Amino acid sequence: MEGAVMAWVVIVVAGLFEVAMAYSLKMSHGFSVPLPSVAFFVFAALSFGLLATALKSLEVGTAYAVWTGIGAVGTATLGMLVLGDDASPLKIASIALILAGVVGLNLAGGGH
Repeated sequence: MEGAVMAWVVIVVAGLFEVAMAYSLKMSHGFSVPLPSVAFFVFAALSFGLLATALKSLEVGTAYAVWTGIGAVGTATLGMLVLGDDASPLKIASIALILAGVVGLNLAGGGH
């Protein structure tokens, strides 16, 4: 049980690095700005590396869905709060549906 809990913590951190990766990609302006471009590759390596580590203990489908869900919700939220992206009611409801799916997958169990 302890290993599965740690794997879920690793997935959450990997998802947060995925958000940082997407933000860095946006700030790199097509890899034309050096610091965010380098940050993108660092965050990508960290995110994928942590995902790979978590997959030693978790089912691939559930873990990948949770990882991408955290990345999608985090990136969309960051875009609305920091980058001025549209925050329409439909977009917010859609984010809530993604969150519900991530929670549901977690509750359904995904550890070995």
